[in-house]
Amino acid sequence: MLIQLSHIQRLYRSDEVETTALQDIELGIGHGEFVAIMGPSGCGKSTLLNILGTIDRPTAGSYRFGDEELTHLKEAALAKFRRENLGYIFQSFNLIDELMIEENIELALIYRNIPKSERRSRVAHAMDRVGIAHRARHYPSQLSGGQQQRAAIARAIVGQPRLILADEPTGNLDTENGTQVMDILQTLNDEGATIIMVTHSPSHADLAKRRVDMLDGQIVISVRNAI
Repeated sequence: MLIQLSHIQRLYRSDEVETTALQDIELGIGHGEFVAIMGPSGCGKSTLLNILGTIDRPTAGSYRFGDEELTHLKEAALAKFRRENLGYIFQSFNLIDELMIEENIELALIYRNIPKSERRSRVAHAMDRVGIAHRARHYPSQLSGGQQQRAAIARAIVGQPRLILADEPTGNLDTENGTQVMDILQTLNDEGATIIMVTHSPSHADLAKRRVDMLDGQIVISVRNAI
């Protein structure tokens, strides 16, 4: 098992209000799974993804990644964990406008102190895998939305992460580009990548190996897709 969440709870408190975003979440994800998380807005799926990505901390419960318990790690240790294990794909691409595409992708490796020659090799390979090599020296503003998302996927995979977290990766794309992005994610999964994707698209969720539906901060169903 790669991931095991046990009794995860996330509360948000203000002076007058306490809001339960996640309640008693139990979820296990194995190596090489492709899991789609669905549910209405406000159901807790983005909060769950943020906890899986250690961007947010649970109020209570246990998060084990492999043999390591993450919930009590200090921020410096969590930052190191993220650099070494996680790749992120966002709905809004999150590319840096002032950097060329190859430079955007390389950033993920610079933070890990990887030698320059190896960085160049890995960046070239990642761009080839998603079909964006011909745009290496272009800026994000010179690319279509679909091309920008492929560049973002290259950035997510260039560090060879153990887990890819995708937050609405097709949300800002038209049907054709959304299909291309899903094809890439399926290929990565077929090659062994573990992927957790939040989506509002039932058709895209059906392309994952398992679908998890959430409502009111709880998991209401987890079912394997017939693919």
